[in-house]
Amino acid sequence: MPNAQAASAARQRWDSVGKPLGSLGVLEDAIVQIAALTGCADVSLERRALLVFCADHGVVAEGVTQCGSDVTAAVARALAEHRSTVSPMARLAHCKVLPVDVGMLDFEPTDGVLDRRIRNGTANMTEGSAMTRSECLKAICVGAELAMEQDADLLAVGEMGIGNSTAAAAVTAVLLGAAPEQVTGRGAGLSDAGLRKKIQAIQAALAVHHPDPADPVDVLAKVGGLELAAMCGAYLGAAARRVPVLIDGFISMAAALCAVRICDNARHAMLASHLSAEPASEFLMQELRLRPILSAGMRLGEGSGAVAVMPILDMALAVYNSNQTFSHLGIEPYTKQS
Repeated sequence: MPNAQAASAARQRWDSVGKPLGSLGVLEDAIVQIAALTGCADVSLERRALLVFCADHGVVAEGVTQCGSDVTAAVARALAEHRSTVSPMARLAHCKVLPVDVGMLDFEPTDGVLDRRIRNGTANMTEGSAMTRSECLKAICVGAELAMEQDADLLAVGEMGIGNSTAAAAVTAVLLGAAPEQVTGRGAGLSDAGLRKKIQAIQAALAVHHPDPADPVDVLAKVGGLELAAMCGAYLGAAARRVPVLIDGFISMAAALCAVRICDNARHAMLASHLSAEPASEFLMQELRLRPILSAGMRLGEGSGAVAVMPILDMALAVYNSNQTFSHLGIEPYTKQS
């Protein structure tokens, strides 16, 4: 549970800084939340790590994506070689990037990619469960263990997996009790025909499996993905270690909701980095009771949105740790209205 004393001390420090009360909005709330989580108002975010969980999806066979599963492996190798899209962003943000193979299709061991394979991609969820319950639990444990092993003040969770927006939409539909067409987007830019196939695949999978919305593990196992399960575990592991963790976009948010449904206290470790362009993102944000730091229409994945807000948090901390008060500025301080 959050430490109320640390939260109060952090709020008092914000109120003493030479600015209007609450004028940095969600940035102030984020620092207070981190203080409450760690139990210390002296917030440090110097050590950062991004866990990018990579896996493939059998549902790609239903024509729900623009490209094939081989792209997942290509991006994972690029992550290992520090040449993927998120790599220069991470360098600027002073964040370590750790790609993790939890189930890429026919992926050979590769330097720089952590091998935590559970199985060789998921099954086509329109025909059978994406994975067994046991495999799902193993993936959750992999994510939790990796999050707890990181020597970091701030974690970020991302993913790479062609077809995973279909799995995330299916999971979201079940957990929110929504129709697939309400929560399914175009992902990396599907055509109208591709979007119809995506919705139809989700409808077929839900009709076959009837996932139990009261059992997030059942939902993940039947219509989710290995990287979704691992991300879910990473959120749980971060919360157990009292380390703040940045959620990336839609797919990461779907995994975050699974974690909260497993353990509601996990939400206290979560920070929403951005509101992605996918239609379900706003629904998930509301359900998680979070406010995004950015709203930039991003939909890349790889943890890019989470890394993008790290410099913004640095700026917030620079103000939080400054000695500049209204007295220094020669003006009367703001006071709270009664």
